[in-house]
Amino acid sequence: MGVDLARGLAVFGMYAAHVGPSPREGGVTGFILELAHGRSSALFAFLAGFSLVLIIGRVPKTAQAGRQAQIKVVIRALILLSLGMLLQETGTPVRVVLSYYGLCFLLVLPLYRLDSFALAAIALSTALVFPQLRFLINAVMDKGMDQPLITLLISGWYPAVTWIPFMIAGMAVARLNLTKMITHQWLATAGIALAVFGYGGSALALHYVPGVAQTITAQGGKVGDLWWSDAGGFNSWMAFGDEAVWLWVASPHSETTFSILGNTGVALLVLAISLAVSDTRLRALTAPIATVGSMSLTAYVLHIGGIWVLQPGSSSLYLLGFLLAISAFAMLWRRAFGRGPLEALMGGAANLSRCVP
Repeated sequence: MGVDLARGLAVFGMYAAHVGPSPREGGVTGFILELAHGRSSALFAFLAGFSLVLIIGRVPKTAQAGRQAQIKVVIRALILLSLGMLLQETGTPVRVVLSYYGLCFLLVLPLYRLDSFALAAIALSTALVFPQLRFLINAVMDKGMDQPLITLLISGWYPAVTWIPFMIAGMAVARLNLTKMITHQWLATAGIALAVFGYGGSALALHYVPGVAQTITAQGGKVGDLWWSDAGGFNSWMAFGDEAVWLWVASPHSETTFSILGNTGVALLVLAISLAVSDTRLRALTAPIATVGSMSLTAYVLHIGGIWVLQPGSSSLYLLGFLLAISAFAMLWRRAFGRGPLEALMGGAANLSRCVP
């Protein structure tokens, strides 16, 4: 239930980012809404990696069972790729993340046999190296190149090359014994440390690395916000040219090393808190959120459909309506049918892996 609670919070955060008012309105509400931007999708990716290990098996399966488990992941990845492309065709202002997640599943699948320590080391290494590699590739790549694979891998809004660290980190955590309270405490400690290093490191760099603040300000950025927020007008460093100074920011959608470390820290902290809450009396109060989390794919697709049909504005009233509607739907569906509708369909499709000898 703790993992479902964290997944439900990720879904609610994406609802807030897509339907809620703009964080630029400021105040406490703006601050809370800004926390959801970028970090919710990163948490979702982190938990997707966690789920991949559950599909494969915490003790990796071998022989026929191992091959079938891998095919299950491949089938799910292909469904996500296709569903994401279909949803993007609706024309909603939402930048659909599912296709990127599908590609990430395929990229990290070869790592499924590794233990927690090795996975954590790879997650850290990719977080340190891949953002710089992506920057260099984008700098020399033809700007007119708009091939689907290039977009998903490098130049899109959720490029797989800088999102696989989240999934690999989730895989590493899934290998741990999460029934122990000491594990929850270590996860929270690691989360705080990564968040401080990611966001704090960016803040120090933006203010004290020579020439960084001046260049960013000259290109329209607000240095005071860029160590943690998109509210300063920053959505993608590509919008501001090929200046390497943008690698120092930690805005949630900047795809930099600092951003990845900070967002991973938040994901670890949210999971640790969710696991702790699920062992207390607050479990009953958070049940609606956890139920939404248990059918997160359905909830995500439904909110894209709702935006497409209703074309709502961005307001607290619309956000509240969407949250209440998905919570009521999830609770009623769970009581009547159990598994979420899209989760059941995807599970049925993945069971085709049993045909593999």
